[in-house]
Amino acid sequence: MTQQPTLVADIGLLIYPGCALAAVYGLTDLFRIAEDWTGDQARAIRVSHWQADNAGVTCVWGSHPGTAHRLTHIIAPPSIVMPERMAPAPAAAAWLRVHHAAGATLCSVCAGAFVLAETGLIDGRRATTHWAFARQLAQRFPKVQLADEHMVVDDGDIMTAGGILAWADLGLTLVGRLLGPATMLATARFLLIEPPRSSQRPFAQFIPRFDHGDDAIRASQHHIHAHAATLQGVADLADQAGMTARTFLRRFSAATGLTPVEYLQQVRIAKAREALERSLTPVDRIAWDVGYSDPAAFRKLFQKLTGLPPAAYRQQFGIAG
Repeated sequence: MTQQPTLVADIGLLIYPGCALAAVYGLTDLFRIAEDWTGDQARAIRVSHWQADNAGVTCVWGSHPGTAHRLTHIIAPPSIVMPERMAPAPAAAAWLRVHHAAGATLCSVCAGAFVLAETGLIDGRRATTHWAFARQLAQRFPKVQLADEHMVVDDGDIMTAGGILAWADLGLTLVGRLLGPATMLATARFLLIEPPRSSQRPFAQFIPRFDHGDDAIRASQHHIHAHAATLQGVADLADQAGMTARTFLRRFSAATGLTPVEYLQQVRIAKAREALERSLTPVDRIAWDVGYSDPAAFRKLFQKLTGLPPAAYRQQFGIAG
């Protein structure tokens, strides 16, 4: 007689307008596959799909039907709609608050953090989202403590994951928590994916802001981009802009979100990343080409901003023949 598995968790996947169904079905399959690697003591994760609309939230599918749900985890998946076009979901937010109060751990992936933030439950809490959406999340929900450099932030009763495909990282993290590290590693090996990644920084791109409305600062930005490799520093930028150093620093930071020094570093490292990805030029030469005469200082800064040493970055992302 086949042994019936012990259910260790009851996970609900929230289907809201515009959500990525690939993540919903991918997580459903990942949890089912993990069941086959639990060893002699058969254990399973119960999975259900919950449809959210203006009328409320309704269960539309379950892997183990027949008994009432007592959700232990709820996951808001990514959105295939950009955050600025995501419709508010007050019914989903209310439903999430009820289940959190009853003991459920709330999770989100990528722009699903915007759905989770509507609950108010991550105000004052650390959370991550896709690196490209971090600024929008901070503007819309300023009380959230962004930790967007992380791929997964596990804050106990709140778990958030970064990029669109980070549903796999979140899923494996939950498998490790619920079924143990051996089952998590076996599941990852079977799916030919890496164990949960720790950082988004190797994937993040520097996207400068030019639409802030400060013409003088925009001119300084253009100067930095045009002369990044030869600039000896940023002290002369204030004079060029006709401002005192203090005023320039304040306006530059307000317009770009970075100090002038940080901005110059981001521009240089962005150029270095492109060279590492698209060429076989030696690292020391790339350091010189982007404006650093000290290769050791370049390597230290590169790892600080990207999370990887230059050689490891090239190995992971290089496409040059």
